[in-house]
Amino acid sequence: MIMKKNLLAVAIAPLFMALGCTSTSTTTNNFSQAYDSITAAELAQHTKTLASDEFEGRLPTTIGEEKTVDYLVSEFKRLGLKPGNGDSYLQPVNLLEITADPNVSLKLGSQTLKYKENMVVATKREQETVSLDNSELVFVGYGVNAPEYDWNDYAGLDVKGKTVVILVNDPGFENPDSGKFQGKTMTYYGRWTYKYEEASRQGAAGALIIHETEPASYGWSVVGNSWSGPQYSLASADGNAGRVAVEGWIDLDAAKKLFAEAGMDFADMKAKAQQGPIAQPLGVTTSVTVNSTLKRSTSNNVIATLPGRTHADEHVIYTAHWDHLGKDESLNGDHIYNGAHDNATGTAALLEMAEAFTTLQQAPERSITFLAVTAEEQGLLGSAYYAEHPVIPLNKTVANLNMDAMNILGRTKDVAVVGKGKSELENYLDKAAKDQERYLTQEDRPEAGYYYRSDHFSLAKKGVPALYAKGGIDSWDEDTAQYRKRTQVITRGCYHQVCDQFRESWNFGGVEQDTRMFFAVGFDIADSRDWPKWLPTSEFQRKN
Repeated sequence: MIMKKNLLAVAIAPLFMALGCTSTSTTTNNFSQAYDSITAAELAQHTKTLASDEFEGRLPTTIGEEKTVDYLVSEFKRLGLKPGNGDSYLQPVNLLEITADPNVSLKLGSQTLKYKENMVVATKREQETVSLDNSELVFVGYGVNAPEYDWNDYAGLDVKGKTVVILVNDPGFENPDSGKFQGKTMTYYGRWTYKYEEASRQGAAGALIIHETEPASYGWSVVGNSWSGPQYSLASADGNAGRVAVEGWIDLDAAKKLFAEAGMDFADMKAKAQQGPIAQPLGVTTSVTVNSTLKRSTSNNVIATLPGRTHADEHVIYTAHWDHLGKDESLNGDHIYNGAHDNATGTAALLEMAEAFTTLQQAPERSITFLAVTAEEQGLLGSAYYAEHPVIPLNKTVANLNMDAMNILGRTKDVAVVGKGKSELENYLDKAAKDQERYLTQEDRPEAGYYYRSDHFSLAKKGVPALYAKGGIDSWDEDTAQYRKRTQVITRGCYHQVCDQFRESWNFGGVEQDTRMFFAVGFDIADSRDWPKWLPTSEFQRKN
């Protein structure tokens, strides 16, 4: 076991030194004490604070951000960590805040759809008013242009001035035995962010995604809650003129009626889209006017560093997003999206991890940097900004370890690796897991595409090996299994809902277990000269 091994190392270190032997960090450092200093109680306290009503749901650019950033900076200062961005703990992130007027309707053929009820629409353009006026609707299947999969739904198609209608996920999800894409495991081509990006590249005027709960991996209420209220994008010099004018979602019932009006059966067209690229004009149009309130604003990533003792210019970066959805005054009763699980738990783990590293008798060879990013809920914007404007050169960033929505369901025997099989970082994870008498497994829902839904993805796209993992589903013992069943009944369905709030009944044993594991992974990488690589089968590779 890891704790016995390191206690022995600490005990014999003076003997090695007396004999004049060269000691490594593992024989002279108090790794075990630092490891054990990560506790469920402290993780719970940080989570409780960050998820309290006082922090107002931690929406970027609000008083909730101010309180959150002040808390993080004060904790990093208390621990004696160095400012990570020159002489500052902050990296300003320039955001464009767009709040669409909810008094909007979407004309879809003969249907008139209502905001949040069966559609949501918005714009990323820096324009107070954008419109689609009898824009021709074209079904483009999954809206994918993927040369490596020999797939292009836009081949030979001119969609300029038109509105594309797109299925959620990718062609492999409901056709896993076809050999297309990665079967049930979602690729980035299945993410909604990609679909809007590709529609924009193709020159479309609008893009509407058809929501279905199973392939999306969340219900319609998540769409409504996530897309209403202030929406953010990174500010650009051209005011995001290259984006489609209108992007949004329609629910499944609206989609079925649309296809019926076009003389087609939705299920038949979806089946065809799974077999190969498809582009089918629907022969009907859509119209909508989106009025928005615009505001340029600045949010902040928070960054702090423990300098390495011999190779301080090389860094292992831990990430977690501090933001959530804020509050909705239009709701009766509870109107604060506290975001306790998502992601006060991950932010708490970041702080507890930082404290553990500062208790080491000597720092690892490489620097350890803690990066709490903003606007993850708006499309990984804080991490995307960092990846485009890295404080630490990417070729000096050895690895990224990400913590998002930690395991509040108790200790587990398994560790779910999100996007399993992508990099050599999993070797370090396997060692740390075995030291806890645990084993690695694939996440239980690879079809949800979670690897592309958290902040490590921003660095992965730039070629930095990035790891995302958490406690799995194999409960440590029967008592934990029973707790898990009880807690899931309460917490299921709270993703992006006001009920995602701290509960005294939560068992933080699993959060402690995983935080300690990630501490060991980061330490082993930082206290070595290893440069973990992407596996050859990964879609990511080092770019410098």
